[in-house]
Amino acid sequence: MRAEWDSVLEKILLQQDLQNLIVLFELLLTEEERSAVAGRLKVFQTLLQGEMSQRQIAQEYQISIATITRCSNYLKHMSLQQRDNIQRLIL
Repeated sequence: MRAEWDSVLEKILLQQDLQNLIVLFELLLTEEERSAVAGRLKVFQTLLQGEMSQRQIAQEYQISIATITRCSNYLKHMSLQQRDNIQRLIL
């Protein structure tokens, strides 16, 4: 399965145009999946900024507490190096 995922990532990396990326992601992901990915990214960004509680994040972005808790737990189990790398990637 890893080879297939690598192939997907390679296709994404080959795109140099935003419109092509939009078409590719619309092909690969449903609207609900795209929304979930965007929401998860927003949760990670907001948690890393540390300015809002989980309840505030849920209310502000209409994201379930369960999703926020999963993201929070994932961050808690990262090494400091991993967390710093994630911050550089998404903030």
